[in-house]
Amino acid sequence: MKYFIDRESKESAYMQLYRQLRRDIISGEIVRGSKLPSKRLVAGELGISLVTVEHAYALLLDEGYAESRERSGYFAAFGGETRQEKALPPIAAEQSLSDVPEDFPFSALAKTMRRVLTEYDRRILIKSPGSGCIELRSAIAAYLERSRGIDVSPEQIVIGSGAEYLYSMIVQLLGRETTIAHEEPCYERIVQVYEANGASCMPLTMGEDGILSSALAGCQAGALHVSPFNSYPSRVTASASKRHEYAAWAAEKGSLIVEDDYDSEFSSVTKHIDTIYSIAPENTIYLNTFTRTLVPSIRTAYMVLPKRLLGQYQQKLGFYSCTVPVFEQFVLAEYINSGELECYINRRRRKMRKS
Repeated sequence: MKYFIDRESKESAYMQLYRQLRRDIISGEIVRGSKLPSKRLVAGELGISLVTVEHAYALLLDEGYAESRERSGYFAAFGGETRQEKALPPIAAEQSLSDVPEDFPFSALAKTMRRVLTEYDRRILIKSPGSGCIELRSAIAAYLERSRGIDVSPEQIVIGSGAEYLYSMIVQLLGRETTIAHEEPCYERIVQVYEANGASCMPLTMGEDGILSSALAGCQAGALHVSPFNSYPSRVTASASKRHEYAAWAAEKGSLIVEDDYDSEFSSVTKHIDTIYSIAPENTIYLNTFTRTLVPSIRTAYMVLPKRLLGQYQQKLGFYSCTVPVFEQFVLAEYINSGELECYINRRRRKMRKS
């Protein structure tokens, strides 16, 4: 057998096998309709487990390169007269596949998509409620309670297409006259989006465990935007005492905190620290996105509003339509409720601990 598994490669065995088979199917070396080698034959020849081969074949099935025939095996399903091979355009740097974790369970996500198409049927054609579908907001509420110890109701959650979109909504909610303080340095788009929406921004110098106390004490801003875990680009994680300091500042000044919890799902790689929202739920807007948790193409983010702001949100922004398609919301809800999201996160955590 011409296929080979490089034991020294960082790429998993099933991905190596998948790529080699896919290459031969696309090139036409394996003609459409030709039978692929049996799983047992491949496993025996390459000295790998049957499960590894099954994973590779499952990917071929999910992506349409192969088909399974009952009691007959697997057959190439690409090429011939119905499809013409075309060279793929080069991938731009900002769309690099290197940003997608190698072990991302694409097959599980694909199965979830197919299940939603089958079970939800024409419901995927309806218009989403302004704050997002109740199915996804309920799934996120339950997930936050399990994973971050945050007790919220689905009514407090607003769904949007990416964190940057939600930043703009926060400005509109608080008012363009509001000054928003932020970590310095911080992710540059935070400031860009706030200022593009008319808000004034105030940088506060970072120390080893968060914003310097001297800088925070003299701050009179109406809101403070912080990324408590692994803040970019400083990579500083705010200590537990610093998070309580942020909460105390908000209570004293009558201000709000925007807790941008990007990357937080992997915080237990080091140690668990309470969210600012769990410390001060009435003064904190909690914000997170699935872009980092899953893959960059899933441009779905959410924010949790304090209960006291719900009426103000409905009055000022309740007319907005949700910017995330209903189909994607249903898929995410099913993916979360099935436990697939947390299984994937746990695998990533274990891998990160070993590295």
